[in-house]
Amino acid sequence: MALHHRAGILFWAIACLLAAVLAQPQSSITSFENLPARLFFFDDSTDAIYHDVVKGVVYVSPDEGKSWKPAENVDEGAAALVLEHPFNNRVAFILSMGKKHWRTIDRGRTWQSFEMPLDPARVARPLSFHADPKKWEYILYQGTACTGSGWKTLCHDETYYTTTGFSGDSKLLLADVSRCQFAHSSKDFRHDAHSDLIYCVAFEGSGSTGSGHTLAASRLYSSTDFFETEKKLEDLGIGKNARGVVAFAIVSKFAVVALKDLSEGGSGDMLLYVTENTKDWALARFPHSSSARLRENAYTIVESTTHSLAVDVLSHDRSSIGTLFVSNSNGTFFVESLQDTNRNDMGYVDFENIYGIEGVGLANIVANAKDVDGGRARKQLQTRITFDDGRTWSRLRPPATDVNGDRIHCNPDDADCSLHLHSVTLPHNFGRVFSSPAPGFVMGVGSIGDRLLPYEECDTFLSTDGGIHWRMVQQDAHKYEFGDQGSILVTINDEEGADSVEYSTDFGRTWKTYNFNARLRARILTTVGDSTSQKFLLVGQVAKRDQKNNGRFAVVFLDFAGLDRPKCRDSDFEPWYARSSTHECIMGHKQSYRRRKQDADCYVGEKFRDPVPEEENCPCTKEDYECDYNFVQDGDTCVPVGPEPIPAGVCAEPTDEYMGSSGWRKIPGNTCDRDRGEKLDEKVKKPCSSAQPAEGQILHQTFEFPSTVVQFAYFRESTVILVRLADSSIWMSPNEGYTWNQVRPGESFVAFYHHKFSNDRAYLITKSNKHYYTTDTGKTWLPMTTRTVPNSFGLPVLHFHPTNTEYLIWTGQEGCEGFGENCHMEAHYSLKNGRDWTLIDKYVRNCAWARDAELLVDPNQILCESYKNKQGNQRSFGMDNPLELIAGSQFYETKTKLFDHVVGFAKFSEYLIVAEFQAARQSLDIQVSLDGRNFAPGEFPPSMRPDQHAYTILESSTKSVFLHVTTSEPPAPYWGNILKSNSNGTYFGLSLDNVNRNDDGFVDFEKMINLDGIALVNIVSNPHEAPLTGRKLLQTRITHNDGGSWRPLPPPPKDSHGNKYPCDSTACSLQIHGYTERYDVRATFSTPSVPGLLMAVGNVGDSLARYEDSDTFLSRDAGFTWEEVHKDAHLWEFGDSGSILIMANDEGPTDHVMFSTDEGLNWREYKFSDEPVRVKAIVTVPEDTSRRFILMGYYPRARNAAVAVHIDFSALTKQMCVLDPENPSQDDFELWSPSEEREEQCLFGRQTLYHRRKRDRNCIVGKQEKIQEKIVKNCQCTDIDFECEFNYVRNDAGKCVLTPGSKPREPDIMDQCRNGEDEWYELTAYRKVPISSCEGGKRLDRGPAHPCPGIRGHSAFFWLMMLLIPLSFAALAGVWYYRKGGYNRGAIRLPGGDTGFRYSGDSGVLDTLASVPWFLLGIAGIAYEWVAEKFDSVAVRLRGRRGYRHLPVDEDAQILRFEDEE
Repeated sequence: MALHHRAGILFWAIACLLAAVLAQPQSSITSFENLPARLFFFDDSTDAIYHDVVKGVVYVSPDEGKSWKPAENVDEGAAALVLEHPFNNRVAFILSMGKKHWRTIDRGRTWQSFEMPLDPARVARPLSFHADPKKWEYILYQGTACTGSGWKTLCHDETYYTTTGFSGDSKLLLADVSRCQFAHSSKDFRHDAHSDLIYCVAFEGSGSTGSGHTLAASRLYSSTDFFETEKKLEDLGIGKNARGVVAFAIVSKFAVVALKDLSEGGSGDMLLYVTENTKDWALARFPHSSSARLRENAYTIVESTTHSLAVDVLSHDRSSIGTLFVSNSNGTFFVESLQDTNRNDMGYVDFENIYGIEGVGLANIVANAKDVDGGRARKQLQTRITFDDGRTWSRLRPPATDVNGDRIHCNPDDADCSLHLHSVTLPHNFGRVFSSPAPGFVMGVGSIGDRLLPYEECDTFLSTDGGIHWRMVQQDAHKYEFGDQGSILVTINDEEGADSVEYSTDFGRTWKTYNFNARLRARILTTVGDSTSQKFLLVGQVAKRDQKNNGRFAVVFLDFAGLDRPKCRDSDFEPWYARSSTHECIMGHKQSYRRRKQDADCYVGEKFRDPVPEEENCPCTKEDYECDYNFVQDGDTCVPVGPEPIPAGVCAEPTDEYMGSSGWRKIPGNTCDRDRGEKLDEKVKKPCSSAQPAEGQILHQTFEFPSTVVQFAYFRESTVILVRLADSSIWMSPNEGYTWNQVRPGESFVAFYHHKFSNDRAYLITKSNKHYYTTDTGKTWLPMTTRTVPNSFGLPVLHFHPTNTEYLIWTGQEGCEGFGENCHMEAHYSLKNGRDWTLIDKYVRNCAWARDAELLVDPNQILCESYKNKQGNQRSFGMDNPLELIAGSQFYETKTKLFDHVVGFAKFSEYLIVAEFQAARQSLDIQVSLDGRNFAPGEFPPSMRPDQHAYTILESSTKSVFLHVTTSEPPAPYWGNILKSNSNGTYFGLSLDNVNRNDDGFVDFEKMINLDGIALVNIVSNPHEAPLTGRKLLQTRITHNDGGSWRPLPPPPKDSHGNKYPCDSTACSLQIHGYTERYDVRATFSTPSVPGLLMAVGNVGDSLARYEDSDTFLSRDAGFTWEEVHKDAHLWEFGDSGSILIMANDEGPTDHVMFSTDEGLNWREYKFSDEPVRVKAIVTVPEDTSRRFILMGYYPRARNAAVAVHIDFSALTKQMCVLDPENPSQDDFELWSPSEEREEQCLFGRQTLYHRRKRDRNCIVGKQEKIQEKIVKNCQCTDIDFECEFNYVRNDAGKCVLTPGSKPREPDIMDQCRNGEDEWYELTAYRKVPISSCEGGKRLDRGPAHPCPGIRGHSAFFWLMMLLIPLSFAALAGVWYYRKGGYNRGAIRLPGGDTGFRYSGDSGVLDTLASVPWFLLGIAGIAYEWVAEKFDSVAVRLRGRRGYRHLPVDEDAQILRFEDEE
């Protein structure tokens, strides 16, 4: 070979070798003493900031981190916080702990100082910025002002504003604030509000600063002139109840306010109010709202899209596990998206959207939530992915091979062989966890199997198609980053020290190693924010042996621009379509990106140019539409909530037509192509006769059912009503009876349940083991399968949990077909709303959750009545097979026998009551518990022990239990005595004799709603003659002191025609028909919406007349005075908080109703039919706040069918009532007291005032929040504040005397001295009524006083120790609470940082323990929703709201019994 050829080859080889050496990444290292608190790049620039908060120094790099130097002109050690301007990429601020701060307007090259009047507040972001680029200098500054010193220091926050970027003087915006923010502070929150609109969460009466504030004083204010002249209180549409504001934030296109419900009767739950336009605020409604109750739970508003809000709600009290909800387009109605989401104690949620790809997100769930909540296991996490914005979720399918090409250890087709990734709650890098602006690239650290392994046992995975397909790219856990729009991927080992990085230029197919010659433990790996650069920053901790004097930490600058790759040409790119093939279109369009091909060996080089998606509109489908305003979803359609409003002048004649809404509208922001798809929102032609009536008109709509109605009930706080017919079909109306549709045609239902503690859940029960449920008030009905068919023993089928709506108990039957030799009941529980079931026990009668709304015991405890001998046919069991009461903690895994032999238990209010059978005495004991563990026997007067009597527990809302003991039984008619207990339900004294009951055990006893202590009963006035004649003469009595004394009802002076009554002697009084005679017992005397208003059917005389001979009466003052409003017996109902009353004749068919808008002063008729209807019930929403009613009845010509007449009084007037407590003389309400015009000026020991509409005001109350009653003062104690003590009864003179043969109760000295009292008192013949708050005056309940034992018998040293020891433990507890506190489970986490608060410091449900003699005694929860399962001949009588729970005790009763409807 020629010499020159050899030289050429040698030269070429050397050149190639040199090129290979030079075509390597470049690096440089800078040492630092501490890790950065902030490390960020100015947007679209090479300038970076490194903040060493320990030294208080900010370092600036102009070349993407290659070189660093301290910020110039900034005081050394002063930098406490660095904030970049989110809307101007040249501006940032350094805040100190004092008043001097610094600003840069050239990305950190130079810094200028400025002074503020106050130190910055200790919140995450003391600065708030204006989003308008032209107003980038508009900035809000939150500072803290303190007065006093030492222990007396008082601090509050103040907000200042600047319009010059702190170039000039800043001005005070508002004092006593916790957060202020520009309305224009998000590019997505688009609205036409004033450009200077500012929102502030501040405290009322902020003029006096420094004093402590209560949460109730926290309100939301707004101003458009920096609060100089305008300070508007944002009432959020709820008036004065818009208080208790906890946080404010702007999230995506929404402004969100979190507040605590402090309204009258409010539960203290946390509420979210949302607006899209700064004008109209709406309550965010969750399907969970009353279930996963938010009183102690947290909201976390997670990363949301521009067309919906995503909110995670803590749903497990004992562990950080939540439920994810996704909203509709206006952020107000949420649907459940994912259960059992993983959270941490700080409120962060394992949820993240994939950057730039609409609708795709990753979340982690807790697979063993039940065990974790019970404290028996650690969390087992699983990863789920959604491609349709949270509508559906699926597992991550793992790669079939590992990084070495070997098959993985499980089958990827199996559900328990999935990929699981570590997420937000365990961050291992700065910034987003999974993705970046590099289109389609997703990386994560995780494991393959049935659950996520610990981080150190995981490997690193990559997806290049937005999460659809994955492959393992590195063994072990690695930090990772994307560069040059994905053309460079960089990883570094995150389990141990490393001196090299791995990088790939072909989408992770092959990897190369680059050694940067410094071994360190990686802490941060990052690049410019839009992932368009080829330069990276690696921050790590240097091993001690490798540390030099320069610092413990190193920043490695990595430059991959030297790889000698050419710049990509157009042919090197291809379109990449986002999302999966099954969910190509989101919000009406497909998304695609221009992305470099995988095998193209080139660099993109489009630095600081964010990838822009190309959108291709899709044909419109049903998913692109939602229900229009004034419409609600009903299955697959949208139906009107009432008559549709139409423009003025369109309908000149009733025969005209107009173009109205189809019920659908395209989701705002949706870009689908209507011309190529469905046009669901096209206007449709409608008759004017169906449009909203003009003012003053009344509308009605009639619907005929094919069979008779046997069950009906509204969803609480909803316009949706369910009806079950005798033909086993169920019908639903979403709009208060305006339209109806059949639910699941073809199915046969035996009953339905509404969830007792969740307003939007209901369950449809069939005869089989397949049932249906809804979690969205009937919009959708989903199948649910149970292990057994519903029981036909006449016992409850479903029990509900008061705090977790997913928890159910199902009691069915097994082996009962045919003769059923082993027929028995089985109970199962589900923690996932029926999606799976776990056996509790067999041969049971009643199993229920121990916890109740006010019985705050172990939430995981189950109580079961379980037979001792578990064999044979349960229907034949008698008293020889004892029914044991078992308490099972940890979901019945740990069982404790509470009682050997019971006849049942009942829960209500704060009491758990057990009827225990004493075999030795052949008698019953009542056992009462307030904690579900410790029981005390009920003590009765000697003559009234329920040994051989039936008894019925009536009510306990006033800190005592009312008990009816039957004293007259067949062959004589039924009646008995009412006993009342002390506050813990253990001592019972006589309240009233001879109270009427019926054969089923129900009692003529009813308490007035919302006015505790007032009750009405009917007594048998002829107890001596009735056993002989068989006829009871009834008289009505009322109590206004909770059963302490009873009086007849005073008769009206004249009847409704103005005539005097024939009976005018002192023996004459008003007698009214009670609970035991009603067809629908939800037609109560009183209403929850109007205090003091009562209606009843009765007569004036010396005894109660027949129902057909009675008239209709009304009282406006809680039964102190009455007036006759109409002749004949009528059904009645209250509407719109009493602004409208409606009556229908109840003595025969009628074609009209009577209505009054002035509480009975004047009545008008409205004819609703040409053919008379026999009306059996008048129905409205349970809260009595609507002006729409449904008449349930039948035509006399068709008794085997039913008719529902919807009557709408909404247009009777358009005038809204005005409530202004600050100017009561100018509004439409009055302050009323039950003590008005009475000798006794006090009721329950106090003078109380209530707001109610003035009788002569014709206006609509609507749903505006009621103002809490006002207690004027507590009164001195008088005779009426006392009742007879145990073993005492009132004589004819009204005095309490000892019953013959009994002796006084001994005083409980320790109980009287328990709260540190100095003295205890001997007992007298009287005890104070528990609900009375009287003070001083006559204390009839106190005998001679004696000093409490032991209180004064200790030395000063003893009391000093007693003082110091608790203080020491309190200090330790305070430290623990501080460390565990902050955003813990009780917090609401919103975007935008801390809020910096500084704070100072159903009386309706009656339960029945069984009726009839002891050997037939039984208990169960039933009432209105009950049904004859197989026997059409069994007459089903409607029972319900005001609450008796009762069980037919015949052992062969073929009746299903269901939970009480409040």
